[in-house]
Amino acid sequence: MRQGNARRRILLKMMHRGRIRYLAQELRRRSIPSLLVTHLPDVRYLTGFTGSNAALVVVAEPRLTSRLFTDGRYTVQAKREVQGASVRIAPKSAVVEACTWAEQHAPQCGFDRTQTSVASLAAMKKAAGKRGFFVPADGLVAALRVIKDATEVESMRRAASLTCSLYEGLLGWIEPGMRERDIAAELEHRARMAGAESMSFETIVAAGERSSQPHARTTEARIEPGDLVTLDFGIVVDGYCSDMTRTFAIGYGEKSVPSRLKQRWTEQRDVFEAVLAAQQAAVNAVHEGVTCGEVDLAARSVLEAVGYGKYFTHSTGHGVGLEIHEVPRVGKDSKDVLKAGTVITIEPGVYLPGRFGVRIEDSVLVTEDGAEVLTPVHKGWMEL
Repeated sequence: MRQGNARRRILLKMMHRGRIRYLAQELRRRSIPSLLVTHLPDVRYLTGFTGSNAALVVVAEPRLTSRLFTDGRYTVQAKREVQGASVRIAPKSAVVEACTWAEQHAPQCGFDRTQTSVASLAAMKKAAGKRGFFVPADGLVAALRVIKDATEVESMRRAASLTCSLYEGLLGWIEPGMRERDIAAELEHRARMAGAESMSFETIVAAGERSSQPHARTTEARIEPGDLVTLDFGIVVDGYCSDMTRTFAIGYGEKSVPSRLKQRWTEQRDVFEAVLAAQQAAVNAVHEGVTCGEVDLAARSVLEAVGYGKYFTHSTGHGVGLEIHEVPRVGKDSKDVLKAGTVITIEPGVYLPGRFGVRIEDSVLVTEDGAEVLTPVHKGWMEL
């Protein structure tokens, strides 16, 4: 067991050092001597550190060096987790000390404006002291995170597999009359008991009329026969997120559909089949070299052809990894080109205001010649 842990530690050290070296190459290519990293998922990606307070400085020139700053709460944790960088326990502000150290070791420092508040930038400039020291270097680490390596893909496969198992197990437990909140609580309890570190985001359970809200908050509302139920959830394994949505119907059991509701029941089925066709069309469009806009169009065209295009009110998907929403955005007119190793969601939906909605979502790994669906659990029409 000890030999196994030691081997894993060596592999992680090599992995994180490789990521930092790759980042340093990108900094040199852009003539940026150093980079301050404060976005915690970026810090974790580069060093393995999972604490809630950290600032990492990577100096590319004149020689590669990197240091992570955190506080005394993480003395032991940082020593155990951080790979590819030295550790400094800051007596005061980790970011302030990082800026001071960076100013001493590099003539200039990049920072990510998309992850830095106005107040934080003011404090950074004050700590460094040198006028013009900080220069924009937006999204450098985010761009590295787009393509997942074998270790990351394995973690995401595990998260997705557990997500599918949880969904299948929950279906046999759900009954009419249950509250949305009861279903969400049971799912999250089962996820924790099965080994999930946490949920990827707040679980969405939206039944009946509330399913027409793309991101409805789970409430005390009860599911009833004739309802469509949208279940959107994900879990975290090894820090990596899964994301999946399924929509299913609450049937009438042995009773027949009431005559006054037959038209609505038929319409719900028709909308469901349209969304399923759109979702499959988008999955089929995924492969290395295609643009995100083309994938979005594949789904949107199906819905527009049957008259539901105006009710598809969001993008077809997004990147996923250490965060539930990452680049690229799989949206209308997006020019981002998909690359093998990227994990994205495919999640078209139709939402008829005040009536009902349908969304079907898979997490998909882009491959050289297509796509691997990481969440292949049943997604066709189903009545509970």
